[in-house]
Amino acid sequence: MNSLKPSEVFNFFAEVNRIPRPSKKEERMIAYLQEFAARRGLECKVDETGNVLIRKEATSGMENRKTVILQSHMDMVCEKNREVEFDFEKDAIRTVVEGDWMRAEGTTLGADDGIGVAMELALLDASDIEHGPIECVFTRDEETGLSGAFGMKPGFMSGDILLNLDSEDEGQFFVSCAGGAGTTAEFDFTPVKVPQDYFFFELKVKGLTGGHSGDDINKKRANANKILVRFLYDSLAKYDMYLCDIQAGGLHNAIPREAMAVCAIPMKDKESIRVDWNLFSADVEEEYRVTEKSMIFELQSESPVEEAVEREVAHKLIGALLAVHNGVLSMSQDIDLVETSSNLASIRLVEEGCKIVVKTSQRSSILSARHHVSNMVKAVFELAGACVTVGEGYPGWKMNPDSEILRIAVRTYKELFGREPLVLGIHAGLECGLFSEKYPGLDMVSFGPTLRGVHSPDERLLIPTVSMVWEHIKVMLKNIPVKA
Repeated sequence: MNSLKPSEVFNFFAEVNRIPRPSKKEERMIAYLQEFAARRGLECKVDETGNVLIRKEATSGMENRKTVILQSHMDMVCEKNREVEFDFEKDAIRTVVEGDWMRAEGTTLGADDGIGVAMELALLDASDIEHGPIECVFTRDEETGLSGAFGMKPGFMSGDILLNLDSEDEGQFFVSCAGGAGTTAEFDFTPVKVPQDYFFFELKVKGLTGGHSGDDINKKRANANKILVRFLYDSLAKYDMYLCDIQAGGLHNAIPREAMAVCAIPMKDKESIRVDWNLFSADVEEEYRVTEKSMIFELQSESPVEEAVEREVAHKLIGALLAVHNGVLSMSQDIDLVETSSNLASIRLVEEGCKIVVKTSQRSSILSARHHVSNMVKAVFELAGACVTVGEGYPGWKMNPDSEILRIAVRTYKELFGREPLVLGIHAGLECGLFSEKYPGLDMVSFGPTLRGVHSPDERLLIPTVSMVWEHIKVMLKNIPVKA
């Protein structure tokens, strides 16, 4: 990492990526941050949820400036390609540099939000950067429910301004975000015996682009779960077919890249199902010829199993999965931004409990619209006989038209780079939404270096933008106003 600039940031990013930090399992990262602060004589505190705050006094002559909070989340999305051997609870991320881009070997890179963490650490470690009082906050479990921000109590942070370092496009400043909630459906079934002389086969859809289920939901990328279900629906109507297993999708906040099902049909239909699959895959490849250039369809013979999902439940499940909304539901009437969406995130057959669990997530910048789309999803699954729960959800973040830190961010950006930045809202959940509830007077803006393919093994970081964001942070800190 020493050859990458700014070296102080990339050296800390390398350290962070050596520490396993799956969501809800950030204990080693918390310990690292505590040790980091202790070695430098910095004040550090950890709340009961596991959020970490490290405070650094102002440099000489800057003591009367407003206190700035720099905030990022310490956990990362743990996604890998199926064929890659990797244990996110033990292994260090293996990074690769290709030109101006950094990626990982077959896994998520962890730049979301490890690069934000690295910038905070570099700032805390530096002795040559002018700044007023700062609080560097590292929240836990952002990716699977914002539970760190949910659990933070008022008073943990004491700053006046918050810089959230968890956005993915350099030159863009985010000043609002969508709220969201998860909806889970559980289908109970009684296992049934599969008749003799049946052909067992495994269907796989893989190699899709995937991405963030909020930020990328409008980019016309295929959802692997939806594609697989399309074929299963047609096949259940055409053949005497049994559903033996289904394991599709991944995290609630990722567009599914891979989906798999094991089925059985009479041996006499063995060749017909192969023909159907080939024709189906050709049609879907044509539909997504622009956004899914690496899509792979596989049909392979599978060893026989004794039991399958009872027929009525299988039909209702597949019908509901086909019918349930996935993708953009509505666009904002005020700005060019997705307003409301839903993502069919994962489908899991759980053998121990004889049930199939379906997880979805809904987002909207308008609370009533989010309730509406959650109810739409809930109604579809309830009509199919599932037991459905809608999570508590998290709030959105409404733009502050009088934001002082936004004016500073825009002005200093233009001075540094000679161009106007974009000021936007984002169709994704940011912790700023929860902070705005707990700290109503907090002045916030979210920004960061350019990332692509987040929440997937294609995640990559545009290296030159890290230097741009780093230089801009330093200039912003110099321009923080005096306390009133």
